Amino acid sequence: MLLKDEVQMLRRVPLFSNVEPGKLKLLAFTSDRVSYDPGEAIFHQGDNGDAAYVVLAGKADILVDTATGPIKIAEVETNSIVGEIAILCDVSRTATVQTTTPLEALRIRKDHFLKLLTDFPEITIEIMRVLADRLSHTTSELSEARSRARKADDKELN
Repeated sequence: MLLKDEVQMLRRVPLFSNVEPGKLKLLAFTSDRVSYDPGEAIFHQGDNGDAAYVVLAGKADILVDTATGPIKIAEVETNSIVGEIAILCDVSRTATVQTTTPLEALRIRKDHFLKLLTDFPEITIEIMRVLADRLSHTTSELSEARSRARKADDKELN
């Protein structure tokens, strides 16, 4: 794929929609194009957070390891980003991302990703929005799960 095509694909990602084309060209140039087959892991829970991934095409599941096995907590689709939490929080990967279809992505190394955030505060704000939305969704699901657990406990007591 040509660099200009990757720039056009990056422009479709809401996170990068307001970044000037020259900067997107630099981002595409400094990123690695990666391809995955269905069922392949992009990264595993507990791995070192060395890069973020912009999904250019395809889908993947976000899985969290539990005592009873992995649980799907979300789905990643085209024009989204994954792997940024480990970079921003400087922690190991919080989940496994496993492809469900053939997937094409740009792998943005940690140092380039952090520089991008420094150079473009609007991207930082958009990432905060994405993370806040994920947190809100997770909090809502946790509340629902706790409510169901309480109802189940109440039924057992009665």
